[in-house]
Amino acid sequence: MESQHKHLLELLKRTSDHGESNSVLIIGPRGGGKTMLLNCVLRDLLEVTDASKILLQVHLNGLLQTDDHVALKEITRQLHLENVVGDKVFGSFAENLVFLLDALKKGDRSNSRPVLFILDEFDLFAHHRNQTLLYNLLDVSQSAQTPIAVVGLTCRLDVLELLEKRVKSRFSHRQIHLLSSATFTHFLETATSQLSLPDDFPDDQFAQEWNANIKALWKDKSVKNALQRHFNSSKDLRSLHLLLMLMLSRVTVSKPFIQPADIIEASRCCMVDSKANVLHGLSILELCLIIAMKHLNDIYDGGPFNFHMVHNEFKKFLQRKSHSIHNFEKPVVIKAFEHLHELELIRSVEGSTAKIQREYQLMKLMLDHTQIMEALQKYPQCPTDVKQWAMSSFG
Repeated sequence: MESQHKHLLELLKRTSDHGESNSVLIIGPRGGGKTMLLNCVLRDLLEVTDASKILLQVHLNGLLQTDDHVALKEITRQLHLENVVGDKVFGSFAENLVFLLDALKKGDRSNSRPVLFILDEFDLFAHHRNQTLLYNLLDVSQSAQTPIAVVGLTCRLDVLELLEKRVKSRFSHRQIHLLSSATFTHFLETATSQLSLPDDFPDDQFAQEWNANIKALWKDKSVKNALQRHFNSSKDLRSLHLLLMLMLSRVTVSKPFIQPADIIEASRCCMVDSKANVLHGLSILELCLIIAMKHLNDIYDGGPFNFHMVHNEFKKFLQRKSHSIHNFEKPVVIKAFEHLHELELIRSVEGSTAKIQREYQLMKLMLDHTQIMEALQKYPQCPTDVKQWAMSSFG
């Protein structure tokens, strides 16, 4: 990470010391050290130079600033310019932003106070209407106005594809990649160090027994498999901490050591599938429609489907097993289909919604075969015919 640290520090130094505007994206997986890298660079920058006296920082987060007007209010608040703006009315977002930046100027460009804009969850700002905030920030960084540095943090590798052409043309295309190189061995070592008791623990005998128990746990095959599954789904240390916390919460006075069953149960709690849980609350009709979609997926190799295709598949099943399932009217079936759409278990295929009747809009199933079969096994009082239909190769 040293080269990335050096590169980012050099960029921000040029902004704070020489008034040079820059823009850069830090890209990496969640828990990969993006925020840590930026915080280390800022700490070093403020220690080494006089930047602490002149550099202004604005921190925005795509999860909090959900549109450009909210973001602009937050910029005004963080720059302490509420009194300057007052009750002024601006014609456009750009005028408002330029006014804010002009208010920070002290003489010519060389004496202007540099501003550092940190955009966390940068990809979410790309979903704002017309990408006005990104366009204006990057436009200012390209022009001879107030010196600003725009630093975006994101976990999406395709983030540049989300930008409009006019926004992309104003971005410097500097990217710093932080790719995770964590191995399962390192993952286990981290878990061991987090759970182990220190040498200065008051009860020396208990500490030795506890640490020996922790080392013995990793040799258990079921424990290793549970941790391997967790590692494969997320290498983020924060998710590991959650797993360890759930394990430790099962330790009691009567059961003072972690058992393999505790780890397996904690792993199961961490790996809960939210979509599979939604399936447990569906009606039998909605479940039958999901199974019909599963069969259409098998037949057409994952291709999209519409309501009529699903309804026909469902009717075929009813003709064979009409004694166990009620024959629902078409409007009722349409309502159930729409409910599945609202629950986001199915979604419209892009470009298929314009000027097409609802029954003919192309949809895609957002569940896989395993999720459907697991939900059927746990569904209370599920008719045997429905289970058999789901397990058959084709409807």
